[in-house]
Amino acid sequence: MEDQGLIKKTVDEHGTEDLMVVLGTPDAESAGIFAETVTIGDPAFSGPLAGVQLGLPVYHVLEPEVKEAADPQVFEDEVSLMEISLDVEAISKEVRRFREKIKQE
Repeated sequence: MEDQGLIKKTVDEHGTEDLMVVLGTPDAESAGIFAETVTIGDPAFSGPLAGVQLGLPVYHVLEPEVKEAADPQVFEDEVSLMEISLDVEAISKEVRRFREKIKQE
């Protein structure tokens, strides 16, 4: 809930135009919940983003777009272990689903 408040505060102060969210969650289910929260609103209707459609582009740190944009050494040091131990395909698919959903609206 605290993270939702920080995201809402950031959007209130700066708008959504130059913002995107990068997740680091360990599974597709949690990635989907967070992706849904920052795009179409908190699905549990219990936090500051309940019913708030921010429409923010959302990526997971393991998606190719993020990996390509990251410093290779930083990615290797900080993320590579996640890349070999998590289901990157399932996580990416779930996050991409919400990213594509906001493009359609």
